[in-house]
Amino acid sequence: MAFTWPMRVYIEDTDFGGLVYYANHLKFMERARTECLRAAGWSQAELIDVGVIFVVGRVDVKYRAPARLDQELCVQTRIKEHKGARVVFAQSVDDARSQEQLSVGEIEVICVDHEKMRPRRWPMELIDTMREKVPLAWSEQE
Repeated sequence: MAFTWPMRVYIEDTDFGGLVYYANHLKFMERARTECLRAAGWSQAELIDVGVIFVVGRVDVKYRAPARLDQELCVQTRIKEHKGARVVFAQSVDDARSQEQLSVGEIEVICVDHEKMRPRRWPMELIDTMREKVPLAWSEQE
């Protein structure tokens, strides 16, 4: 199971042919990760206030089918791996009706000390609240 964030494709998300521009799949995944954090009780602004920011270290996305204007989507998010300063999110952008996977990706997110701009461990308080409040986002192997 995964954290699910529903969304719809708007004209701003598409290219001149009415298909979602490929890079926007990454935006959809970014928004879903942010909403997953929010569901756990954390906002990006609150994390900055406590000296934590996140940077993407690696992205691997496979595009399987196009998303189209006005299509209802669900972005699935789960945490595949957590070790020290990094978390690997497994995500997919799916058609909300058919559940067809339109794109799948793994995104490695590095926790960084905002002042020093150096990697740091993910705060255990954040990890604990995510496990408690968003249990479906954690991989079965965790």
